[in-house]
Parts: sequence; structure tokens; C-alpha cells
Amino acid sequence: MLKLVILSALSLLIAVLLCRTVYLSKRGPQVAECKSSDSDFIELTDSKLNKFQEALRFKTVSYDDIDYNKEELGKYVKFIIQNFPHLMNCTFVQWEVVNNYSLLFTVKGSDSSLKPYLLMGHLDVVPASNLKAWDAPPFSGQILNGFIYGRGAIDMKHSVMAILEAAEYLVIKGIVPKRSFYIAFGHNEELFDGSEAYKLAQEIVKQGVTELEFISDEGMPLSEGLLPGVSVPVASIGVSEKGSLLMKLSVHGEPGHSSMPPRESTIGILANAVNNLETNLHPSMLGQGVETDMLEQLVPEMNIFQRVLMANIWFFKPLLSWVMSMKPLTSATIRTVTAVTKFQAGIKNNIIPPHAEAIVNHRIHPSQTVDEVIKFDKSVIADDRVNIEVLNKMEPHPVAGYGKKDFGFQVLKTTINQIWPKALVVPAIMLGNTDTRFYLNFTKNVYRFSPTYMYPGDAARFHGINERLSIKNYEQAINFFYHLMRNADRADLVSTHEGHHDL
Repeated sequence: MLKLVILSALSLLIAVLLCRTVYLSKRGPQVAECKSSDSDFIELTDSKLNKFQEALRFKTVSYDDIDYNKEELGKYVKFIIQNFPHLMNCTFVQWEVVNNYSLLFTVKGSDSSLKPYLLMGHLDVVPASNLKAWDAPPFSGQILNGFIYGRGAIDMKHSVMAILEAAEYLVIKGIVPKRSFYIAFGHNEELFDGSEAYKLAQEIVKQGVTELEFISDEGMPLSEGLLPGVSVPVASIGVSEKGSLLMKLSVHGEPGHSSMPPRESTIGILANAVNNLETNLHPSMLGQGVETDMLEQLVPEMNIFQRVLMANIWFFKPLLSWVMSMKPLTSATIRTVTAVTKFQAGIKNNIIPPHAEAIVNHRIHPSQTVDEVIKFDKSVIADDRVNIEVLNKMEPHPVAGYGKKDFGFQVLKTTINQIWPKALVVPAIMLGNTDTRFYLNFTKNVYRFSPTYMYPGDAARFHGINERLSIKNYEQAINFFYHLMRNADRADLVSTHEGHHDL
């Protein structure tokens, strides 16, 4: 009897596993591709390409000392104003320079009953180092083998210039959008200061706007070959953003001579605390967050073994959590991560240091809170001699809707599939932080995606050496933002591409 019960339960389990695998193996409806023969396809002319190259030549660098290149930013802003004359002189477009170097555009739609949306970007870039290792100078905008080289090529002057080209084309075609929208370009995003994004948000508030339909900002790229077993390009839309917690751990003791050391030094006590933090990972949130839906939506493009696993995370969570914890990227996807970034102690070779301190940086999973992370840290440190001081904290962003009825997500998804028809669009968690935190009062529907096509070797180019973008990818970025602007006016987002002409 017991054997029969066990066999029946096992058969039922296998049936459930297989049914979920088959169900999740089906891809959704496809969207008609945007082709170069379409009347609304924007061709990358020499003029457009030259403008992008020139944008990369402005050294709009933000430095670590809360400073930025004001002269170059001023030149870049002036360049934008001069090179998009139709947009700047359009009757339904208002623009202003905010705090000398940021830009805000207000595009008035014909239907005031529709909530507006916001396209974000930033004009500054990070510094370029190890110049001799670059194949082309980082502020040259030089073209080599079909790629445009320069700091900002993928973060994020390509998006800034592509948005402007798309809006310029919209005006030239005489198209008045139904839905109003804003374009906000800050100038100190790379400092993580956020003051300029906050000021831009306040300018929108001054217009009487308290709610936006959705927000689109920089985020995750299209990737090909980055996920084992997935052969198609994957477009990850960040529907949430990790929180952050910066803490200082410190230990105080009595100074002394190295010839008569105490049983435990301040360095030893603190080192043990740091070791406890690094060896005791925060718990896996797999099965509780966005990453579960992301993995399930990848199922159609996986091999049969992976399909069974990913379609049944509810059952295989312990195994998957263990495997995903082995690599930094996948581990960061499923949990709050801990990084010890500074450790300071000691003043002389023969003196026992009276003080030791370390800086700990957490990136907090959306399923957790700041207080929960601090409580966990205290439990694993388990030493009252270690003082914990919170230097900075930010709760994880709310999770934006990403279902079939979530308009903003579907606008981005439809647009991505028009430009990259083979791409599989999935929701994801943004591991880094953006300026979107200053716009959360307008809507929880914040989406983070960059129209950047990347292969495995390209990840190191982000903030690194040889940052570049292919000429073809820049043309795709322009068409991506133009079609996004058109799709934001549509009622039916799964109709054919030709539906644009019926607006």
C-alpha cells in the first residue's frame, strides 16, 4: 500500500513538472519587424552619424570628487540646441536649460486626457583611463571596422542623441503625438549625486504634473551569448532596482607596543567580522521576486533539461539557488550582496592600532528591506565590540508592472520586438542604481532598458576600455526611440507594424 502511494505521488509530481514545462515552452505572439523599406524607418545618414561622433568628442566627464567638466557640458548643450533646429523651434515642444547644463523638453500631445510619460538620459560620462590600451582615443568618435569608439558610446550618449534624432524626425514628419511626453537629460548622474535629476523632476512638478504613465531610463542591454543554453538575444527590462546600504564597521581598543600584543587586536576583531559577512551570504530570494518570472520566460529558448528546471523553480529552488550562488552575476540576481570596499587600520609597524574600520556596501534585493539587512548583518557578526554606523541607505525600488495589461512594459516590449524581432523580452532586476529614484513619486512604472546590443566580450567595455557602439546599432537605437514614441500613442500594442500609419 505504501509503495502504491509513493508511486502515485511520484507520478503526479512528474506529471506536474512536465505540464509546467510544456506550458511555459510556448513563446508569445510575434510583432512585425521594422524594416528599412518601411516608410517610417529612419535611415542613419552621414549627418546623423557625424552628430553622434561629435557628441562623443565633448569631454563631459564627472569625477569622483563631486565635480564635473562644466566647460565641456556647456559646449555639449549648445551643440544640441544648434543641431536639432526643428525640435527646438516646434510649436508643440517647449525646452529649457535647467541649472546651466541639464535639458528638459516638454512635448505637448493632442489628447490631454492621456497621462504623459518620461524619457530619461544623462549628458555626463565617467573618466577614461589607460589611454594607451584604447584602439581609438576615448574622445575621438573615431570609426574602426564599423564601430564608433568613445567614452559615452554605450553610457549613454547614444541614447541621448538617438532620442533627439527620433524627436526631430517626429517633428519633421509633422506628427503631433496624442500623448504628451517629457525628455529629461541630467548632467551629473555618474556622480550618484542626483541633485540635477531632482531639479528636473521639480520642473515637471511646476507644470502641474503629479503622475506619469511610465518612465523609461537607461538600464540593461540586449545580450547575445551571455546566458548558457539560450541561443537568441535576450532583452532584459529592469522593472525594479536594487536598494543600497553603505555602512562603516569600526572597532576601538587601547594602543600598545607590538612586543606586548593583546590576545585580540582591533584588526583581528574587525577582520573576523568582515569574514563572517563574506562567508555568510544573505538568503536566496529565488521564487519570491522578479528573477523567477525572468527565468520562466526564458524557458522557450532553453534545452529540455534547463526547461524542466526553470519551469519548476518551486520544486528545484534549493538546487538552482546553489548553482546560481557560484557566480557573482547570478548570485547578485537572487539575493542581497555584500562588498567590503575599504579596510583601514594601523599607524606604525610596531604599534598596536587603537582603531580599525571597514566600509561595507550592500545592494539590496527588492524582496528585502534595509532594516532586514542590518538585522542579518548583526546576527552574523555576533560581536558587540563591532560598531555599525549607517552612512547611506536607500530602499529597493517598487516593482513595476510587467504583465500583458501593463501599458509601459508592453510599449517597450513591442518596440524592442519591432527593432530586434528575434529578441526574447524578459523582466529583470537592475543591479546598479540610476537617477530614476528621484522620479518615483510620479509612478511606480519605471522601466530600465538600453538599446545596446552586446556580446559576452562587450560587458567590460562599460565604464572600461574601448567603449564602442556599432554603426548599425546606433541606427537601431534611433528607430527604437522613434517607434517607442509612436507606440505610446497606440491602443493595440500587438497589432502589425503597419498600424503606425493608422494613428
